[in-house]
Amino acid sequence: MSSAFCGIIYTYNMGKLRKSWQTQFRKQEQFSPRNKKEEFLIEALTKVKDKNEMAALLRDLMTLPEIEEFSNRLEIAKLLLKGKSYQKIADEIGVSTSTVTRVAHWLFSGCGGYQKVFKKLLKIT
Repeated sequence: MSSAFCGIIYTYNMGKLRKSWQTQFRKQEQFSPRNKKEEFLIEALTKVKDKNEMAALLRDLMTLPEIEEFSNRLEIAKLLLKGKSYQKIADEIGVSTSTVTRVAHWLFSGCGGYQKVFKKLLKIT
């Protein structure tokens, strides 16, 4: 089987998955804070009241490259939900297709965090 043919089948199957992302999502991963520091981080994030507070907290917690990396992950997830190919996303964002694949894993099979946030951000029902 040629690699081009495999690529077409893979793209077709991923397109079907992205079109029905809510019905296809299967929570396969779980996360619980492993220690008091992680519990405190989660508690701190839930106390943020608005965009300005969040921006200030993110900048205090992370370097600019770390903020960019987190922003890239959200943008990748958004583009995956819009049905863009892994290669087009990688080229547009300036990341590897491995990074896109990793985000896709967590988007479609993770803990459900992306799903909940995008449901609110994109008003998907």
